Amino acid sequence: MSALKKSVLTATAAALLPLVLVAPASATTHDDKPKGTSKSKTRKQPNPPAAMSTVGGPLLGRSGTQVRLGAGAPVLPEELSGRSWIVADAESGDVLASHNAHWRLPPASTLKMLFADTLLPKLPKATTHEVAPEDLENVGPGSSLVGVKENLSYSVHDLWLGVFLRSGNDAVHVLSAMNGGIDKTVADMQAHAEELQALDTQVVSPDGYDASGQVSSAYDLTLIARSGMQKKDFREYASTVSAEFPGEGEGEKRETFEIQNTNRLLTGDYGMDPYKGVAGIKNGSTTHAGATFTGVAERKGKVLLVTVMNPDSGEDNAVYKEAGRLLDWGFEAAGKVTPVGELVAPRSTSGADTGGAGPHQESDDPGSEPVAAAKDGAGTEGAEGREDTAGASGGMGAALAITGGVLVVLAAGVFVVNRRWPSRRP
Repeated sequence: MSALKKSVLTATAAALLPLVLVAPASATTHDDKPKGTSKSKTRKQPNPPAAMSTVGGPLLGRSGTQVRLGAGAPVLPEELSGRSWIVADAESGDVLASHNAHWRLPPASTLKMLFADTLLPKLPKATTHEVAPEDLENVGPGSSLVGVKENLSYSVHDLWLGVFLRSGNDAVHVLSAMNGGIDKTVADMQAHAEELQALDTQVVSPDGYDASGQVSSAYDLTLIARSGMQKKDFREYASTVSAEFPGEGEGEKRETFEIQNTNRLLTGDYGMDPYKGVAGIKNGSTTHAGATFTGVAERKGKVLLVTVMNPDSGEDNAVYKEAGRLLDWGFEAAGKVTPVGELVAPRSTSGADTGGAGPHQESDDPGSEPVAAAKDGAGTEGAEGREDTAGASGGMGAALAITGGVLVVLAAGVFVVNRRWPSRRP
């Protein structure tokens, strides 16, 4: 072979290699079979888009880490590898710190928070439904399942337990059928996302299963979680550790089996301890999304929300450990940092049209220097097929029961959570 041909082949192979390394595997969701994680050191790491939404404030539209440390404030943890994350005060809506907050990424099963926030008010929990074969026809292969069977009846309450505890795509599809079908449910979810000003979110499948064009962001997922936690049923389902789910049979002879919550910060499982003060919310994992998690926790009267998307540290349970580190930091940093943005109010309560620039618009202040960039703008790639959710294992940790109501107080257009929050179950 001539030297010229060898040179051409070498150059061509070098150009094609990065494309081979980043090609996605087939879409799967396994929210109940944990695996160890391993970091891919050869995979080309993507960068966040140059222009992101500035909903919530101009700093949130910038790439990299945004934080304003005051006197006595702790530095952010070093062990953070998520492509995108955010930690915010659930009551005031202040964003304490963020990293690529508006990067539009696949959300995995954390999208079920939007599904629940949209449909919970529409379907009375005592209503029963006999599952028709067509209700389960389009559940994606490899989906997380709770074990819904056709030609058996389930209450709406049963199905919501399947959604929140086992991340059951089968339960999502049955509830969607009760709401008028998948297409209507997707449209309802999209409309609700826009009402919440979760403008990075594009819904294609109601269960979060990998689908072309389906994206959300750490900012949006946190916004959606804050809305969901206003609802009593949402709080109760999100904080439930285990429950009995209907099995085979009819009437008094119908069997039940125990299902466990797959949120390891709540249950403490697979090498994790329950996080002190945690009260939910939702985890997920798919081939394309990697591991995702949104959680809420309370300590000494302070309630924080955290979202982490697609960590790539190679650490087992990375999404949970990084969420826990951010919560630890947030509780220590509260009152010692200047917020870098805010969780905006829903359109109907804020009187605002967007609360900031729309998706993919430039920052309002592109010429100024970032306040703080603890990391560069490069993102990190999550290991394909990573599992992040716990299987059935009883007696591991205790749930935090949500007691009392969560009220929305509207004063001068400000969306404030006035909460009476979790107390530990006996």
